[in-house]
Amino acid sequence: MAADAPAPTDPAEGAFTPLREKVFAVLWIATVLGNVGSFMRDIASAWIVTELTTNPAAVAAVQAAATLPVFLFAIPAGVLSDILDRRRFLIAVQGALACVSAMLLALAHTGTLSVASLVALTFAGGVGAALMGPTWQSIVPELVPRRQLKAAVGLNSLGVNIARAIGPALGGLLLAAFGAAFTYGVDLISYACVITALWWWRGPAAAQNDLSEHFLGAFRAGLRYARASRELHVVLARAVGYFLFASAMWALMPLVVRQLLGGSAGFYGLMLGAVGVGAIGGALALPRLRQRLSADGLMGQSTAVTAAVMLMMVAQPPQAAALLLALVLGGGWIVALTTLSSVVQAILPNWVRGRALAVYLTVFNGAMAAGSLGWGLVARGIGLPMTLAASAASMLAVALWMRRLPLPTGEADLDAANHWPEPAAVAPGSHDRGPVLVQVSYRIRPVDRPAFLKALLPVALARRRDGAYAWGVCEHTDDPEQIIEWFFVESWAEHLRQHRRVSHRDADQQQELLRWHSGPERPLVRHFLALHPPG
Repeated sequence: MAADAPAPTDPAEGAFTPLREKVFAVLWIATVLGNVGSFMRDIASAWIVTELTTNPAAVAAVQAAATLPVFLFAIPAGVLSDILDRRRFLIAVQGALACVSAMLLALAHTGTLSVASLVALTFAGGVGAALMGPTWQSIVPELVPRRQLKAAVGLNSLGVNIARAIGPALGGLLLAAFGAAFTYGVDLISYACVITALWWWRGPAAAQNDLSEHFLGAFRAGLRYARASRELHVVLARAVGYFLFASAMWALMPLVVRQLLGGSAGFYGLMLGAVGVGAIGGALALPRLRQRLSADGLMGQSTAVTAAVMLMMVAQPPQAAALLLALVLGGGWIVALTTLSSVVQAILPNWVRGRALAVYLTVFNGAMAAGSLGWGLVARGIGLPMTLAASAASMLAVALWMRRLPLPTGEADLDAANHWPEPAAVAPGSHDRGPVLVQVSYRIRPVDRPAFLKALLPVALARRRDGAYAWGVCEHTDDPEQIIEWFFVESWAEHLRQHRRVSHRDADQQQELLRWHSGPERPLVRHFLALHPPG
């Protein structure tokens, strides 16, 4: 699809169409309430620590405790979301987060909150948020039809920004009027709303059988998929190319307000609020934008808008104009974030969705963290205006270079094809034996070999995505027309899972190979289990 070609859309589908699905609507409302409570808790904790100490390191430690768990636990959380019942997992994590807020409430009520307890409980809350992230995103395809997936992802982004706009303001008001214990209590009630909604939802239960994945095996399978998925690589590269440079504006926003705009702390709050309002507007406008622009076009527009805002801030505009620029910045930000999130959702099969989403979230947060730190160091060396200009120019240059990496359309059928015949059964108790060598024998005429090898490349990637840790192709020395494709899988159970993971897209690619097979029968498939001699 060309970069400026419109993505195919159904005119009947609007921004709020997924809310017609009762389960999605209930969970969406509950999620907004839960996020409002979380923002209230965070604003209360951030303010209380400034009352307990004037040490900047202690204040920074609370912020670090909230963000560090994403880097530590996002990928393990993705593994858990793929191997456990997602509904029960979400209920358990929400219950744990409710316990964190209950402990904060008790300590605040008794006046025994300390910096150490705030850091520890904030870290625990961050762990819960890290565990929740991949799982919440993973259940979206279970709640809406596939044609509504992009709109549903957009609504989730809208909900987060609604909570971001309401939560801190409401938390500050409750904290000033009723104190920290009351604020934490309201947060506790929000968790009760989310747990109730999840308890009401009867989602599909995770199938438990002799092929159910265990943590370490699922972790390795997720990493193999991430390494072999070219489409995921493109999305990750585009995410780094945007967020690494866009992070300059977020990291330096307080200095922009103070040094370039001459604003106070109150004006800084207005700027952040304007960004949130702009993000809500951008999320509402996104369905119409999708009718005119492809995913690449949306990313290009968002990049241009973000770079333009940074350059205009260098000119030190009046504060009223700066608020308008903040609105535009929020709109551009949410368009990029939602576009990338929608694409990554659309290219992932369900069996690995949580793990691959966790990889995306880790890369996204890593790019933001690295960019924030890097641009802060650059600003110390060359000054704030030059840093914003350099970031904007770099963002535009990288965006132009990355046009050679168009985002995938995400229209392939990734449901399991189940077209492979079941392999011959092995002895009972052999599921954990391995590794397994699989050989597929083709007969390819010399004139057809180049076309066959070209068609074999996407099949090789599919083998690796679905479970193979090594793959190769070779010819028979005595019979050059006999071509052997081989690959290794770590165990017999993993190979049986591989049978269940092959999608309809993969099946079509494998069928393409048969065009070049000149044998009288279908290619011969053979399986070999490793033997381990004593000693």
